[in-house]
Amino acid sequence: MAGRKSKYSPNPNITNRKIWSVALYIRLSQEDSDNGVDKQESNSVTSQKNLLNEYVNAHDDLLHYDTYIDDGFTGTDFNRPSFQRLLEDMRNGNINCVIVKDLSRLGRNYIEVGNYIEQVFPLFNIRFIAVNDQVDSFKNPASTNTILVPFKNLINDEYARDTSIKIRTSLNGKKRKGEFIGAFPSYGYIKDPKDKHKLIIDDSVVDIVRKIFDWNVNKGLGKIAICHKLNELGILNPTGHKRLELEQNYNNYGIQDNTYTWTPSTIKNILSNEVYIGNTVQGKRRIKSYKVHKVEMVPKEEWIRVENTHEPIIDKETFAKAQELSKRDIKASQTTKELSVWAGFLKCADCMRAMNKKSSTNKNGNKYEYYICSTYRKKSNNLCTKHSIKVESLEKALLKIINLHIKLLIDIEEILKEIKDSSLKDKRNEDMRKIIMSKQNEISRISNFKRTLYEDWKNKDLTREEYLEYKNKYEIDIETIRQSIEKLEGEMQKYESENELNNVWIEEFRKRESISELSRDIMMELIDCIYVHENGSITIKFRFEKPIDIGKIQKNNLHNLKNVV
Repeated sequence: MAGRKSKYSPNPNITNRKIWSVALYIRLSQEDSDNGVDKQESNSVTSQKNLLNEYVNAHDDLLHYDTYIDDGFTGTDFNRPSFQRLLEDMRNGNINCVIVKDLSRLGRNYIEVGNYIEQVFPLFNIRFIAVNDQVDSFKNPASTNTILVPFKNLINDEYARDTSIKIRTSLNGKKRKGEFIGAFPSYGYIKDPKDKHKLIIDDSVVDIVRKIFDWNVNKGLGKIAICHKLNELGILNPTGHKRLELEQNYNNYGIQDNTYTWTPSTIKNILSNEVYIGNTVQGKRRIKSYKVHKVEMVPKEEWIRVENTHEPIIDKETFAKAQELSKRDIKASQTTKELSVWAGFLKCADCMRAMNKKSSTNKNGNKYEYYICSTYRKKSNNLCTKHSIKVESLEKALLKIINLHIKLLIDIEEILKEIKDSSLKDKRNEDMRKIIMSKQNEISRISNFKRTLYEDWKNKDLTREEYLEYKNKYEIDIETIRQSIEKLEGEMQKYESENELNNVWIEEFRKRESISELSRDIMMELIDCIYVHENGSITIKFRFEKPIDIGKIQKNNLHNLKNVV
């Protein structure tokens, strides 16, 4: 490397001049506007510019080269566009003097500011002037070496840290109240003109949001199919709507062009966003620290979630169905762009992977559809077997199973009703209530004993050691009884909730009474998963209850189904 000229070497033609080529640097950040009108005005871009220009005009040896303004950028790091441009001009030898209003305008990072003043600027023979702090590295070199400079930088650093904590605390408080603090609301909402922390429905696109959920949940369309529909209709995506229709200064750096077309990821984000059921969920991302501005994701359990903060667009039942659909490994048909009734419900009973739909033609030339294990089809026949089952056989079997379940569980409902109304249940609950009441009376009795202890000690009927011993014993006894009461109450609640769960399960079937044709709506309400075995039998896991092993349901022996169930 010896003898090679560095690209950062200063230009001697300028540094040897008596006339200084001046860069005026101005910075204004958000924290400077959070401390009252006076502070905001004194640090405004106009105020800084006037002050610096007056200073240059008052000195004949200063020649203004350019003004570099970073408006809205924090001083805790130096990744600012205008400051980086200033450094480039400094390296190219265009400037040899940097003037700022005060040290805090250069930055508020104690270490970095000190590095520029003590290392970088001297390396490039840059004269540094901080007007209000009376720092001038050329006329008064000692002014940059005095203890006051690092001390002021430390104060500026501490100011940034303190401001960051205050702002973060304030914003977190607003989040916990359910106040919206983002710059741009989710698609379908706008900020209330009367209250910027409250969301109201954007009437111009609310129907689009409802259609997206309807197409997904009720029509069975996948994300790609929904994208095709919206793009064919010429509807702008959320970014296009914000920029062109709402005329907002919104940038989405994930979009590479200005076509504003819909993508599957956009649909996915809409279908999973709780904002549409009236909830505000914030705090999903955070800045690592006031100096390290790297954005990191926050664990879901730490998100700040507040319910019912604004008017919902989608009802909770529809939203819940959309979330259930998103959990399933589903793909729309390449021809119809619609989801199969079975999509996301069928799994291989052995490898637990999804089943793939195929079509074939029999000897008579008739086409039929069947499902086959995706592991066997896509990976290796050594990893799993076919587990093949015809769609026709599957549909007949499931319809018969569901209808038999409806009849069976409606009969069970009558039995449960009798149990619910029986004296046995009433007696059980009454006995538990009596036990709880007895224990509560016991707590009252021990508490009375505890209260008299103090008087006995003061009257010298008990020593201090005896008083403390009895007091400790009574407190332990009370806590033990309280824990026993909590367990009894938990048992009663569990007993009641189990009966309620059965009633919900039965009510879902009662709605149907008899089903003649399968649909995704029915599947979503009643079925959690269907496991296909190698021999053609299936195991159905209904919602609201544990898996039910239907047993061996042979493809050609459906007449045995009733006995199996």
